[in-house]
Order: sequence, then structure tokens, then C-alpha cells
Amino acid sequence: MKIKPLGNRVLIKPKEAENKTKSGIYIPDSAKEKTVQGEVVAVGDGKEVTVKAGDIVVYESYGGQEVEIDGKKHLIMEMKDVLAIVK
Repeated sequence: MKIKPLGNRVLIKPKEAENKTKSGIYIPDSAKEKTVQGEVVAVGDGKEVTVKAGDIVVYESYGGQEVEIDGKKHLIMEMKDVLAIVK
């Protein structure tokens, strides 16, 4: 399925949460931190969109609307909720 965000929205595939610590201890799902990084998959055609597909970004932890695409969790969010591009 293909999705094209409208206006100043972007489609982001969140980074997977870590399954274990650096020392090798596995983290249960209930203790995992909510990820705030992801890859931009698609962008709308609004004037405020300053990212492009493939960029890794940091976004607001509770921003956006979750959608499932081909069995994977994605977020559609306003450009104002994208905080930074990771270089």
C-alpha cells in the first residue's frame, strides 16, 4: 500500500526500540522507551515541508497518528512536530 501525506504532513517509519541493553540484558516490552527517531518515508507538498524521503528525524514523542502499512507501524505527523534531522 502506498500513502502520500497531504499538505505539511510527513510519513515516518519509527526506529525499532532496543531489545537489549549494551551489557546483554533483554528489555521487556513494558519497560521499553518510546522511540522518537525514525526515517521519513514520504512527504506532503506543503510549503513548510523541509525534509525529504530517506532523512532520519527526531520528532515529538506523542505527535502524529499511527497507521499500519504492510504490517509495519508508521506515523503521519505535521511538519511542526518534527524537531530535527539527524546527520
